[in-house]
Amino acid sequence: MEAVVDVALPVFAVMAAGWLAGRTYLLGPASSEALNAFVYWFALPPLLFLSMAQVPLPRILAWDYIAVFCLGIVATAVPALLVGRHVFANRGGALSRHVMVALFANTGYMGIPLFLAAFGPEGTLPAVIATVINGAVVTGLAIFAVDFGENAGAGVRRALLQAGRAVATAPLPLAPLAGIAWQVAGLPLPTALVNLAGLLGASAGPCALFAMGLFLVGKPLAAGAAEIGWRVAVKLLVQPLATWALALWVIPLDGEWLRGAVLMAALPTGALAFVVAQRYGVYVQRSSAAILATTVGSVVTLSALLVLLGMR
Repeated sequence: MEAVVDVALPVFAVMAAGWLAGRTYLLGPASSEALNAFVYWFALPPLLFLSMAQVPLPRILAWDYIAVFCLGIVATAVPALLVGRHVFANRGGALSRHVMVALFANTGYMGIPLFLAAFGPEGTLPAVIATVINGAVVTGLAIFAVDFGENAGAGVRRALLQAGRAVATAPLPLAPLAGIAWQVAGLPLPTALVNLAGLLGASAGPCALFAMGLFLVGKPLAAGAAEIGWRVAVKLLVQPLATWALALWVIPLDGEWLRGAVLMAALPTGALAFVVAQRYGVYVQRSSAAILATTVGSVVTLSALLVLLGMR
């Protein structure tokens, strides 16, 4: 239980502080938007850049870890797709949103802060790699899927261009790629740059968690209780268990990589799923409900996993 007190409790306490600030009207929705923008553009990118620029390239290219994390996503997407279509009768953009909220983990805004609190800056590499995969691959595919669905199969070129543009301008995948390029080029890291990135990166964790708490204020849970329950089970149970099974019996991982793969898969649905839903005006209320429900449920599941993975 020490892991729950020392790691999980502070993480969720910061989120609770943000929720209380919004619930008591000390801060409003504009504050959540401003904090999110700060984290997205100014706090997380320096942290991701520095993490990659200071780590040897062979360690970054942890192909076994990457394969397990991606296969865990696929193993979650298949049942989410089948149940979303045949049980809850989602089609087109709504079906792609259903799948995304069932598998899109909150790696950037919650995973990195969790790893910072648990393992320190030197232990965040698994979270950073998962964030790059989520930002570059999962988000790009999600945007492609919803745009393709909205155009009823007639806008393949447009969907490809839009997905490419979204990935090419997103700071979360670009920052670590810039860090890798800096390292490959053999460029020295000036002390001033390291200190600046360190100062900004240190604010990413608390600001992201506080912003998530603010974001959850007033989000409804009323719409589609059965569907929400299904997505909570898939996100918080199916995805981490499938990933754990893959890491044990298909592509064996151990140590920090096993721990990283399982914890990253066990994170609640990321807020970006709501952002994409709002952008297209599809599945908006059910996306916000899923984020709220999985975030609340992850208090129990993440705490349990921290204990099971040996953080006592």
